[in-house]
Amino acid sequence: SAVLFSLFSDTDVGVAGGGANKENEAAVNDVTAQPLLLTPEPWNLLVTQTPAKEKAKEGETVVLNCHLNSPQHPSLTDLMVKWYKEDEKGQMDLLEKNVTILPNNSRIFMSGELSQGDVSLIILNVTTSDHGIYFCEVTLPDGKVVTGDGTKLRIRRALGLFGIEESVGTIIGVVAAGIGGIVVLIIVLTPQLRKCILCMRQESHQ
Repeated sequence: SAVLFSLFSDTDVGVAGGGANKENEAAVNDVTAQPLLLTPEPWNLLVTQTPAKEKAKEGETVVLNCHLNSPQHPSLTDLMVKWYKEDEKGQMDLLEKNVTILPNNSRIFMSGELSQGDVSLIILNVTTSDHGIYFCEVTLPDGKVVTGDGTKLRIRRALGLFGIEESVGTIIGVVAAGIGGIVVLIIVLTPQLRKCILCMRQESHQ
């Protein structure tokens, strides 16, 4: 009977405790419900990257556009901007807290004005290693992170004088190969042509 009593008493305490917890929760909800009406709306930030695909030649300057828009927060100076690139090697951070983080790099930096919502990335003197998908990521004051859809950058090799020479060389090679083939044909056919000419001469004599 002592065991039964202890079980019942535990159950009673649990029920009582549960009731008290519910009352406390209700009280807390009542208290917090009031100030919530006075707090500002949560950030609703739109991060737009345009265009979705960008092409450039080696040596050119590329601007990857990224614009921020937040209707209820006209001032955007409290935001933290990060740019990173994804390619076959993985992810590489380029810019963090609005500043370039690449060592010894003065080619890549933020070109826009944060207060105006322009956080575009500029890349000077692009090389083929700059290809990849670039993402603009923004951290809000409340810790929320919003990322753009990304811009895929493709770099074409620049055809300088060497490229032109190479293409001319290729053409010459093709022509030479063609002429070579014709010469071979003539050499192969020459004995047969001689025979035919001799045949024709003999026939004409007869």
